[in-house]
Amino acid sequence: MEMEYFVPPAEAGRWYERWRSERMNWYTRLGIRPDHLRLRAHEPEELSHYSSATSDIEYLLPAAASAGEARWSELEGIANRGDFDLGAHAERSGQKLEYVDTATGERYVPHVIEPAAGVDRALLAFLLDAYDEDEIAGEKRTVLRLHPLLAPVKVAVLPLVRKDGQPELAHEVHRELRERIQAEYDEGGAIGRRYRRQDEIGTPWAITVDHQSLEDRTVTLRDRDSLAQERIAIATLGDELERRLREPWRSPKLER
Repeated sequence: MEMEYFVPPAEAGRWYERWRSERMNWYTRLGIRPDHLRLRAHEPEELSHYSSATSDIEYLLPAAASAGEARWSELEGIANRGDFDLGAHAERSGQKLEYVDTATGERYVPHVIEPAAGVDRALLAFLLDAYDEDEIAGEKRTVLRLHPLLAPVKVAVLPLVRKDGQPELAHEVHRELRERIQAEYDEGGAIGRRYRRQDEIGTPWAITVDHQSLEDRTVTLRDRDSLAQERIAIATLGDELERRLREPWRSPKLER
């Protein structure tokens, strides 16, 4: 994905630095650990003929059994392309491509700052950085610690058992939540195994409907990362999950 950001020539350097910072912050805000990212400026001999400055954002790929040591790999580039793009169009079309500042009367050919990111590379980096393993009650757990905003499923609704009216109430909860948030219903297998399935795909929260839910319309809300569980009223679930989605998130892997 490429974006060409047009700026006045005198401000190109400032906007180049701004976009370098913005793009690095985008990755860290969405959960990639800062020590697994670096911003590498191109050496003069690396620069394209039209570029006055280019930097790559690189991710530290983990070591693989077949590949040896961890290595840095490019995620995206940010380039100060000057007026090459519009200048080339103007030359070949015979048409002026100038911008006129109506406030000052100044005329100029805009310069271009171009962040160019790859969706597949970014996805790979987010998945690699989120992958984790831990242990719960002596059992190994595989968990994808994705930022909640990136998780394909935000919440799973799970009846504790498949009888006594619990599936019916769980379906009701699921229908209400899926109007506001990406929600999945799962009733297959023991509750512990269902928690593990959701952990593996990065679902940040799970809701369990049990016997008490039928009595007082409350459920258990479980957090993927902390494993904390709290009792919450069904009527407040949508608001609570949307609030949690808006909160800043920090990868638990940064605490190690």
